[in-house]
Amino acid sequence: MTKRLAGAVLGLAFAAAGSAGAAEPSQITMWSNWPDEPAKRDWVSARVKDFEAANKQCTVKLSFIPKADIYTQAKSAVRTGQAPDIFYMEPDQPEFLAGGFLEPLDGHIDLAGLEDWAKPAWTSKGKVYGLPVEAYTVELYYNKDAVKKVGVDVPASFQLSQAGFLDLVKKGAAAGITPVSQGVGDRPFPGGLLLFESLLRKLGREDYGRLLSGELSYKDPRVASVMTWFRELVDAGAYPKSFATLKLGESHYYFYQKPGALTFPDPSWFTGRAFAPPESGGMPADFPLGIMQFPAMDEGACPTCKTLAVAGSFVMYSRGKNKDCAGALLKSMATVDNGTKWMEQVSLQTGLKSDPARIKSPREAYFGELNARNTNVSYFFGTPLFHYRAKCAETFTQVMNNAFPAGLISVGEAADKMDAACRKSS
Repeated sequence: MTKRLAGAVLGLAFAAAGSAGAAEPSQITMWSNWPDEPAKRDWVSARVKDFEAANKQCTVKLSFIPKADIYTQAKSAVRTGQAPDIFYMEPDQPEFLAGGFLEPLDGHIDLAGLEDWAKPAWTSKGKVYGLPVEAYTVELYYNKDAVKKVGVDVPASFQLSQAGFLDLVKKGAAAGITPVSQGVGDRPFPGGLLLFESLLRKLGREDYGRLLSGELSYKDPRVASVMTWFRELVDAGAYPKSFATLKLGESHYYFYQKPGALTFPDPSWFTGRAFAPPESGGMPADFPLGIMQFPAMDEGACPTCKTLAVAGSFVMYSRGKNKDCAGALLKSMATVDNGTKWMEQVSLQTGLKSDPARIKSPREAYFGELNARNTNVSYFFGTPLFHYRAKCAETFTQVMNNAFPAGLISVGEAADKMDAACRKSS
């Protein structure tokens, strides 16, 4: 009897141990960008914390890693089966989708939580593969006091003419103030922002789309006229002498801290660094920030055009072993409430649906100006690197992002190189 009782107790103990083991939560890994952007980092951390509190069966190992490092590590990890369950990605990395490494999210999240205009950035063959958290417009920030100091009055339309912007550059250079803060030391796109936003306004959405699809030549007279004007800006001293080595984060500091600049073309994710504390490289609280429209081109087809795009997103690894928890985490993020919190805390657009009426932000004045600059505009979806691929994208990075705005090659040489890499044969 004693032996039987002991055996029963032992059996119950083993059963309890087995039950406890089965109840152990599943851990998923998540790699996010934005280690140096506190507002975005805090938003992601809060979403993970909320998810874990509501889903005791799942835990999340969250890491914040610089974007370039995520891409480098992920490209290797997806092939070896060691990729995280969820990782940061932008739509300009199509090789992950083409390689079959991304899980379609349709069966995991409620797609109604995404903005309709944001879904196409991650849609392939009718399936959605990314959660578009970060969206942006390309804006032209400026120092109100410095611009006024050099003798330029920004009109009520907040849009200078083509000649007016050249005058601003010349006056800034003469006063010893860098006219346009920009650097391409660690990014493949900033050097093309001013030029391509101007091309969009000159050509209009349809022909600009044809330029980016390779159907329109860079030798088109309209394109050549904008490139010639842009080269005048470069020759007049528009960019910093450190343009080729200045990193993106440093170009922010260059604009609003030291040495200071008149203008700063940047996507509206500008806020991620600018609204950090000044001691962490952020903008001084009393900085006289303004937002212009990019200049109107002479005989431009669409002076109210502007680029809208999706950037920071989260994707699921198709070979992940914890898809239930990973999918549930992304589902919990894709809500109007979380989209509203993103806009409130980060002061930046999002591809998640949101309720602007509920936003309560200490940056209300900034939001008001950003919204004003985006009223009655005609959006074109996607920056050049969203449209360009392979050799064409490499040539854009080398030529239009670097050599041409650095003044190293002529208008004709830049056009020849872009046509050779991007123009479709007729």
